[in-house]
Amino acid sequence: MSPGLAAAAVTVARVAAAGATGADETRRLAPDVVKSLVEAGFARHFVPTGYGGTAGAFGELAGALATVGEECAAASWSASIAASLGRMAGFLPAEGCAEVWQEGPDALIVGSLAPLGRAAPAPGGWRLSGSWPSISVVDFSDWALVRAAVPAPGGGRPALRCFVIPRSSYRIEDTWFNVGMRGTGSNTLVAEDVLVPERRTFADTDLFAGRPLPSTAPCHAVPLSAVNGLFFAAPVLGAARGALAHWSAYATEKIRTAPAATGGPGLSRTHYAGALARSAGEIDAASLLLERAAEVADRGAEVTSLEAARNTRDASLAMELLVAGVNRIFGAAGTGGHAVTGPLQRFWRDVNAASSHVGLQFEPAAHAYAAQLAQRPA
Repeated sequence: MSPGLAAAAVTVARVAAAGATGADETRRLAPDVVKSLVEAGFARHFVPTGYGGTAGAFGELAGALATVGEECAAASWSASIAASLGRMAGFLPAEGCAEVWQEGPDALIVGSLAPLGRAAPAPGGWRLSGSWPSISVVDFSDWALVRAAVPAPGGGRPALRCFVIPRSSYRIEDTWFNVGMRGTGSNTLVAEDVLVPERRTFADTDLFAGRPLPSTAPCHAVPLSAVNGLFFAAPVLGAARGALAHWSAYATEKIRTAPAATGGPGLSRTHYAGALARSAGEIDAASLLLERAAEVADRGAEVTSLEAARNTRDASLAMELLVAGVNRIFGAAGTGGHAVTGPLQRFWRDVNAASSHVGLQFEPAAHAYAAQLAQRPA
């Protein structure tokens, strides 16, 4: 991780820590937290250099996200969304990129790849309508990137395209009332008959394959499957580390004072030592999996289909390890550790809520990985 992003992440973490409880209560980040993560460079991290961005590395981003996540998973998740959607917008034609970043590379872009919209050809572009739920940090957005079905030429099965629309073109419905990741403010975005010029749309196949139009940077030339899970798992790695750090002082005190064995109520020091060592090991193992995934992603167009599938597998497997580690920590924390006034219950809720994301499910990742292996020459 570059010194600049590393230092910026520490600052964002400090600001986010101060606002974490409030974000959980109000179901959205405080404006100063969003301002901090944008000023730190998360939104511009993958923006092409021709528009003032960094066109940065995945390893840099993953480390920075984990740092922020140790204090507030919602802030880290939001920072990840800002970086991820900034990267996706880089697949626009050059004229579209110039429009999106005409005021600088720190435009906050949010969005969803769920194909929940529909668009019809119109003079100069498309008419777009749709409703996309669970759009993180949407209340602070400048632009949104969404995916919609379009008529196939000559009939047949509809194709899918990505559309980038300005804040003035959509409204937000307050629908985010989840038990975990509450501070992400993941409300619903609604667009109604929005005219989108051709310069602000592109085929989703380019994004999935890693075929950007104006950019040659490695961060844009990598297939989406090689990086998508990394965006979602890195904030959770930070949250798991935060949970472990919070619980470790309690655990080490129990290891020092608890009896070596018990014949009745109560837990032995062996129980606490086992929980501490196993959870710490699972979190370390997840970190190593994500570190390799980032190293692979940073090779850009050189990433093979098998490596991309392995990255998806590793991100989902890392997620399972993180959930197991945090759940064990929470179970061993005792009633005092479950207090709503403490951060452990928030880390626990956030990690488990994040694990339900469609991009982090192990079974489809396993099938994709097995399919790639089956294509290898005997």
